[in-house]
Amino acid sequence: MEFNFDNYQPIYKQLIEQIKIGILTGIYPCGEKLPSVRELALITKVNPNTIQRALTELEDNELIITKRTSGKFVTSNEKKITIMRNEQADKLIEKFLNDSKKLGIEYQEIIKMIEKKGENYESN
Repeated sequence: MEFNFDNYQPIYKQLIEQIKIGILTGIYPCGEKLPSVRELALITKVNPNTIQRALTELEDNELIITKRTSGKFVTSNEKKITIMRNEQADKLIEKFLNDSKKLGIEYQEIIKMIEKKGENYESN
């Protein structure tokens, strides 16, 4: 997984979001061992303390678990991941609809646009 950071948000929050997306999309499957803090620090070029802060928050949100002496693992709770993936999709849809409304695009027009894009989406 490639990590990209911007200057608009704290690095640990970006790490949380990027690892979370990795889990929700299956890049890090249920039950899989995550790279160690040291490995993640090398991969991301981020201070290990920042990595640990992000992983602690992911653990607080029950997306990862720590197995003493074995490391950190993605939760095996597939239901939790499905719920979080649906919540993430809902946020994206809500943002899209709000942004479309600001542009003055009517709901029926949005549906037509989605259907048209959907045809291309399914053929790829």
